[in-house]
Formats: sequence, C-alpha cells, structure tokens
Amino acid sequence: MVEKRIAKFRNEFERLGIDAALIISDANRNYLTGFTGDESFAVITKDKSFFITDSRYTEQAKNQVKNFEIVEYKPPTVHEYIRKIAVDNEIKSIGIEEDRISFSEYIKLKEVLGEIRLINLEGTLEKLRMIKDEDEIQLISKAAKIADDAFLHILNFIKPGIREKDVAVELEFFMKKHGASKLSFDSIIASGVRSSLPHGVATEKIIEKGDFLTLDFGCVYEGYCSDMTRTIVVGKADEKQKEIYNIVLEANKAALEAISPNKPCSEIDKVARDIISIKGYGDKFGHGLGHGVGREIHEQPRLSAFSKSILQAGMVVTDEPGIYIPGYGGVRIEDLVLVTEDGYKVLSNSIKELIEL
Repeated sequence: MVEKRIAKFRNEFERLGIDAALIISDANRNYLTGFTGDESFAVITKDKSFFITDSRYTEQAKNQVKNFEIVEYKPPTVHEYIRKIAVDNEIKSIGIEEDRISFSEYIKLKEVLGEIRLINLEGTLEKLRMIKDEDEIQLISKAAKIADDAFLHILNFIKPGIREKDVAVELEFFMKKHGASKLSFDSIIASGVRSSLPHGVATEKIIEKGDFLTLDFGCVYEGYCSDMTRTIVVGKADEKQKEIYNIVLEANKAALEAISPNKPCSEIDKVARDIISIKGYGDKFGHGLGHGVGREIHEQPRLSAFSKSILQAGMVVTDEPGIYIPGYGGVRIEDLVLVTEDGYKVLSNSIKELIEL
C-alpha cells in the first residue's frame, strides 16, 4: 500500500513543478513510509526515496520503512544531509509542507539549500489522505470498535458522586488495555452546565444526578484515530432534556441518510442545521457538522456551511450535530462514518437512543 501512495504522490510532481519533496510532519511522513515513530525526515525524488533519522530510530526504521534508503545523521546536521541528497540527485526544486513547517525551519532550509528552490506542496498529501485505502479503513474500524467497547464499559462505571476526571481516566485505561496506543485527543467529559462547552475537557467537577453528561473520545490504533460522542443523562431525564436530545438525534440521523458520494459537504451540514434551526435552536449550534478522520483527528474534508469539498467513496468523516445552551447544558451525538460507493457505513455502533442511568 505504501508503494501505491508514493506513486500517487509522485504523479503530482509535474503539476507542482518539483523534482523532490521533503516531508517533515509525522502524519504525512508516516503515511508514505509506514514508520510509527517521530523526529525523522523523508526525501522523495522522482525515482528514489530516502529516510533520514538519528541513532534512536535507525533500527526501528530499518524494520518498518521498506524501499527507502535509510540515512542516519548526527544532530544537528540533518540539513546538511538533506542538501547532500539534493546535490547528489541534481535536485533543483524541493516541495515542502509550508503549512506544517516552522518559520525558523524554513529559514534554515533556505540558508542551507541555497540555490535550490523551495515550493509549497499546497496540501497535496492531505488531499491524497482524504481517500482511505482498505488497510486504513480496517485500522480506523478497529479504533472505532475499541471506542465502542469503551463506551459500553463506562456506562457501568458512571454514577453520581464521581469526578469527570475519574471517567476520563477509566476510558483511557480501558482503551489502552484493549489495544489503543494513545488517545486521539484529550477526552471531553462535560457534565451538568459544563456540557454546554463543546470542548469541555474533564475537570474535578462531581457528576450529579440529573446531569447531562457528554462523552467525546477516541483512540489511536496502529496510527489511525477514532472519534465518537454520546450524551447521556445521569438519572431520569426531564422533558426539556428529552426535547433537546431528540432534536439532536433527529439531525444526526437525517445527516447520516444524506451522506453519499458526489454530495457537497456543505449540503450534509445544511440537512442537520436546518432541523436544529426549525426547532428554534439554530443559534445554539455554532460549529460545523463534521470533519475527516484518519492519521489525524481533524483532517479534510470539513463538513460545514463553508466547505467546498465533495464527498467521495473512501472518505471517513464525522457526523456530530449539537445544541449548547450556556448555563443549562448541551447535547452532542457523533458518529464516525465511511462514505461508500452507494452511500455510507457507520463505524461507530454504540446505541444512540437516550440513555438514562
């Protein structure tokens, strides 16, 4: 699979006007190489591939990175090694990840590479990564399964009197115990009035009877992320809680049914947003409906009113409408969804009907 990814990337060189590309970011480098570590560099020319790392990762690279020449450098001389590769291979222009490289790194490269032109890759790899291959889909599905299992587990753990942090720690422990390497992001565990915070990470707050409790979490499995959100009520839900929950659930389900190839992402967002707006809560749904998920938790495409992207088979996106009322609380329901040739497949299979604990 890695060879196919590199071939697709090389096919873009002529359009970009480059002889080679320098890949620094973890997500893009590991996508092209199969490496699982960090602090390494990939240089890909039109017919050769070089993987530059230091002694900490040389053995790992030799085991994981196939069809690349492994180059070990001694810090801080990596830029000289990059220049040597460029000169030896008569490289006149190198593509760089302009939106992922620091200003100081850019200046250093300009200084060392001299007459060799640096050209923006224009997000080419991020665009290629939008369409997942079968290997990637399997890994994302496994990460989603771990998160689903964690949700079932945590329902038996949650009770009035424990802290939000207790829930976050238990989720992390369970997911790592069952195969996750790390969290996709800091788990959002927001109870009571704090559930109106879309990104309310866990605090010392005690979970109380009658609280909305929003759980937004995911894990990384072999380099790929999962992402899901469920909101429950600790105790019995009152009528207003049921009303808000059911509106969000309706929006989630309607958007899901609208997902299919060749649909504008903005159209999917509109389906969910219109439902929430008609019910009188349009101003309480401030974020976009969703985003791509893969090696990074937030990838292209974006499902929002402003998105220009078109859904394609192989994309993995989130469907996460919400209503957030400051001083009261909020609800978000999020599924991880694979766009298929004839529609969609939900990768998050946890129950979505209102749970009252």
